Amino acid sequence: MVKNAAEPVERSVWTKRNSAKPPVTMTQSMGQTDRGLIRIRKAAKQNAHLQFNNLYSHLTLDLLRAAYFNLKKKAASGVDDVTWEAYGEGLERKLNVLHKKLHTEQYKPQPSKRIWIPKPDGKQRPVGMAAVEDKVVQQALLWIMENVYEEDFLGFSYGFRPKRSQHNALDAVYVALTQKKVSWVLDADIKGFFDALSHEWLLEFIQHRIKDRRVLRLTERFLKAGVSEEGQWSRTVEGTPQGSVISPLYANIYLHYVLDLWVHQWRKKYARGELYVIRYADDSVYCFQYQSDARAFRVLLQRRLEKFGLSLHEKKTRLIEFGRFAESNRSARNEGKPETFSFLGFTHICAKRRIDSKYTVLRKTINKKQIASLNKLKIEIARCRSLNVHIQGAWLRSVVWGYYNYYGVPGNRQSLECFRAEVCRTWFKSLRRRSHKAKKLNWYKFRWLVKRYIPSVKNTHPYPNQRFYV
Repeated sequence: MVKNAAEPVERSVWTKRNSAKPPVTMTQSMGQTDRGLIRIRKAAKQNAHLQFNNLYSHLTLDLLRAAYFNLKKKAASGVDDVTWEAYGEGLERKLNVLHKKLHTEQYKPQPSKRIWIPKPDGKQRPVGMAAVEDKVVQQALLWIMENVYEEDFLGFSYGFRPKRSQHNALDAVYVALTQKKVSWVLDADIKGFFDALSHEWLLEFIQHRIKDRRVLRLTERFLKAGVSEEGQWSRTVEGTPQGSVISPLYANIYLHYVLDLWVHQWRKKYARGELYVIRYADDSVYCFQYQSDARAFRVLLQRRLEKFGLSLHEKKTRLIEFGRFAESNRSARNEGKPETFSFLGFTHICAKRRIDSKYTVLRKTINKKQIASLNKLKIEIARCRSLNVHIQGAWLRSVVWGYYNYYGVPGNRQSLECFRAEVCRTWFKSLRRRSHKAKKLNWYKFRWLVKRYIPSVKNTHPYPNQRFYV
């Protein structure tokens, strides 16, 4: 097995910053369990071939208690309609019963409640909401298994990992495109990954590192728990519910063996030029120096995924010419401007700096996502129209700041300005519709509300070169 090697683009800093323990310590007695998980990680780091056969004993009462307090308090309830607050009544008694069920292997997870969330393209995404008790067990199991696999996952995997975020992946893409020998980009997306994940293959992959039969049986029970939609239970033959606490880890384990290790070996043995990989969950970007490598890789990638029951999304997977020479090469062939690609909410565009006209990559908010966010916000503003204007202003300020915190990258100021202007315009129209007296409100009087509550556009993220500095 290949040990965790940082992608050359990221210069190993993010790998070194991974968390070596659960993110929350809720009780004084949690310290002993915490040290036990650290020992798991040290053992996994020292021996890449070590197989763990006694992890289930770490599902202690203290770890279950810490897992409960780590859950999102306002998350939707599962099929039993029990909220986080309701489960907390008589918590110690419930956790003791749960702990006993787990260690006598009488625990059986409930099916996930399926809901549908609209996507920007008009389709719907299925999301599975687990019961609070199941979330507690999944969170505790996640912490245990995470300490094993964080030492195995490769540096170019960013999705749902400690101390890693979407912006770390975006920074890696930016640095690869601007500082490395990149002329072609393969923007790859796996079709319906979470619904097509094979249970048999996943259990086989987990057994490479974990031989504890109780952990394997618990994992299988989570996978086979099924889903409940409008009171009707249905069996899950494949896939893992999106929205589940432990599903992201299962997804990373699956893609680690199916994709990451294979890509890492392929570029060392067969690539003629440079190849840089950035993967966030099932979305990935491959940056090539040569077109021949890119074309050969795309064909082999499709074959590799088909072997494990997966396939590339035909419409979302594209191979484009992209890089510092893309504009001149396409102009010589009379093919127009270089194509763009989208990754993690941003459209990446070949551009030139205003100062010296040198090549750079411009990142702008995807238009469809911005329009969808504004449409959703308009509905919420109309729904809250009768509330006190200061309550509305405080809420809008948090919404706008949240938008800046994600999309506030250098070069995206124009999109942020458009978003802010549309928010102000929508709020102004909503206030004027409160009553016939409210129609006296003009833009001049409205400006003090904007100044007080709607923050000015600000870049909340530095240039990737600064964040990658070691």
